[in-house]
Amino acid sequence: MCGRYASFREAQALADAFDVEEITERAAQLPASYNVAPTDGARIVVDRVPKPASEAPDDAQARQPAPPPRRELHVARWGLVPGWAKDVSVGARMFNARSDSLATKSAFAKSLRGRRCVVVADGYYEWLKEDVPGQPKPKRTPFYIHRSDDQPLAFAGLYAWWPDPAKSRDDPDRWVLSTTIVTEDARGGLEEIHDREPVVLSQEAIGPWLDPAITTPDEALAALTLPTPPLSWYEVDSRVGSVQNNDASLIQPS
Repeated sequence: MCGRYASFREAQALADAFDVEEITERAAQLPASYNVAPTDGARIVVDRVPKPASEAPDDAQARQPAPPPRRELHVARWGLVPGWAKDVSVGARMFNARSDSLATKSAFAKSLRGRRCVVVADGYYEWLKEDVPGQPKPKRTPFYIHRSDDQPLAFAGLYAWWPDPAKSRDDPDRWVLSTTIVTEDARGGLEEIHDREPVVLSQEAIGPWLDPAITTPDEALAALTLPTPPLSWYEVDSRVGSVQNNDASLIQPS
């Protein structure tokens, strides 16, 4: 489960950390947020193969090899909207995707084969729920989870493009880019807080996960089995529970 996270590093710092070659204007201008929620803008890293220049029909020269992928930093709507969706609101409930059903669930299968990304963050929040005698609702305690070395997190993600039927074909905003964060069974102590956790990729796993040459589900999913970086966590203030609160104090130990 990952329903809130923090992303406050500057775009160039993220580009340096993830070997990004191109930063889109939206990614460069996206403001820092200590309380990113579903439907918000999320920075994602993708490897895209540039389209080759068109060749004349009578070009006698041998076709040049395909150019290598270019790593880019984009902004996507958090909550995946499949191309076949009738409305963008579908994405509000698809902000997470279980790793064990990526290959079989229609909303994610196509993206697993050819639209994988890394959702970048500084840390994320999870809530521990505890039953309290005499209380009708469980006590919810938020924790901030981050890499132990304070490097940015690389969540395994998927992305999709959705054509907005309300916009004309020549409208540059017609195509909506959206993303989801892949989750797996929690472990390493995190299972004491929640039974699910986002898949955090190591530097070694990022390349295979993003590689556009990998198009079979088994090969793509293999990247998720590589060792993950160590994580640390601590309790934070309950103010993080409201999206109206968004400042640096949210990640301070409570």
